[in-house]
Parts: sequence; C-alpha cells; structure tokens
Amino acid sequence: MIELYQFELSQYSEKVRLLLDYKGLRYRKIEVTPGIGQVELFRLTGQKQVPVLKDGSRYIADSTEIARYLDFQYPDRPLVPRDPKQKGLCLMMEEWADESIGTKGRKALFSAITSNQNFRKSLLPTTTPDLLKSLLEGVPNDVLKFLGVGVGYTPDVVKSAIADLRQDLEALTLLLADSPYLTGDEPCLADLAVASLSILLKFPDGPYLNLPATLRGKGVPGLADNPNYEPFFTWRDRLYARFRKPLISTTTTPSPGAPTSIQID
Repeated sequence: MIELYQFELSQYSEKVRLLLDYKGLRYRKIEVTPGIGQVELFRLTGQKQVPVLKDGSRYIADSTEIARYLDFQYPDRPLVPRDPKQKGLCLMMEEWADESIGTKGRKALFSAITSNQNFRKSLLPTTTPDLLKSLLEGVPNDVLKFLGVGVGYTPDVVKSAIADLRQDLEALTLLLADSPYLTGDEPCLADLAVASLSILLKFPDGPYLNLPATLRGKGVPGLADNPNYEPFFTWRDRLYARFRKPLISTTTTPSPGAPTSIQID
C-alpha cells in the first residue's frame, strides 16, 4: 500500500492527500510528529521535509513532484490537462498556489493563534492530553509573538501576508464566478492545489482533518468570515465533498522509530 509521511496540518500534506483521493488510490498515513527525529526521514529520502510518498521501495518528496509521479504511475483520472493552453494555465496556477497561498497561509494562521487562546488549544490533534492543551492555552500571546519574530513572523510580515491573501481570495472568487473550475470544465491539479492549500485560512466543513469538530468551518478572522470570499470557500467545500474521502477512510499511524521533527514545505 502507498504510504504518506506527513504532518496533519501541513497544507502540502493535505494537497497530496487530496490528490490521492482524487485518483482513488488507497494509502496509509504515517504521522511525523514534531520533536527530535529528523534523522530517519533524512536517511530514507535525503531531506527532512514532508510530505514524502512511499510507493513500493520508492520515496518521492515534494508535493509537486508527487503529483507528477502519480500522473505517470497512475494515469487514470489525470491531474494535468492534455490541452496545451489548459496545461500551461494549470501548471502555472499550481506553482502560484504553492508559493502564495501555501506560504502566506501559515503566517495568517499564526496571527489567529496568537490572538485567540481557545483557537490555539483546539488546533492540537484530538489525541493530545488535556494537560498539554491547558499548558499551551496558558502561554501568553506576547510570548508567542516574540517566538514568531524569531522565525521571521514579525507583525509587518504577518500583516503583509494577510493583505496579499485578501487579494488572492478576491482573484479566485472572480475566476470562479462563471466557471466550475479554475482552468475549464473539469478539475485539474490547479484546483486541487488551491483547495487544499487554503485549509489553514478556513478549515473544511467535513471530517477530513484530525481536529475537533468545533473547528470545522472556522479559520482566520477577516478571511474565513468575510462574505466576499464565501463563494470561494463554498466552491472549495463542494470540491472536497466530491473528491476528498472522510477521515475515517484512511489510517494514521506514528512512524515507528522514525522522525519526530520536521520542516513543513
């Protein structure tokens, strides 16, 4: 069976999960828990980032490379259109989504976490002990903001990211106003990338992520609850309802003796 080394709240891991579901492929999730175990994943793949797909004896890293591999190895239900113009648009939009929504979405979520203690605690996986949830909830917002500055998430950087995301969501809403999908009448890699990478802006309504049910449909204030972007998120959730399998249909296991520290990209 295909195995996916992943982090549950990584948009890029979610991108691969959606691609696998779209193609109707069975897979097993191996959760790479933040901690101290990068060595094993590096030994297997030569790098420390998730997602990593294992198919037989082959390891494929990076969500875009995984998409290419899946289309080559499992050509049914192709991710990339054959029409040259649609193919070009699809590939260009997928790359844009990775670099824009993917990277800026984390900054926007950081803003929500630092301003809302309950939201912060709820983001932990459902298996997290209550004691750890309480400890995290009690961390002062100023401390989290200080830690964010240490990794480059300064207030100005976060503010700029949210402003850019507003423009991105406006553009996507306009593109989808009179079209069922971003590049034509059928979904492609661009649609699946945009939909999955937007999960940190507003979590899907359905049971697709290992998070408390109370977080479904919730997200970054000013983005998730903005009526101007509601058509986009409605489109996203409709796409999920059609192609994404509910959480119960896949298996998540910790990686035995495997990495417990990751870089998400």
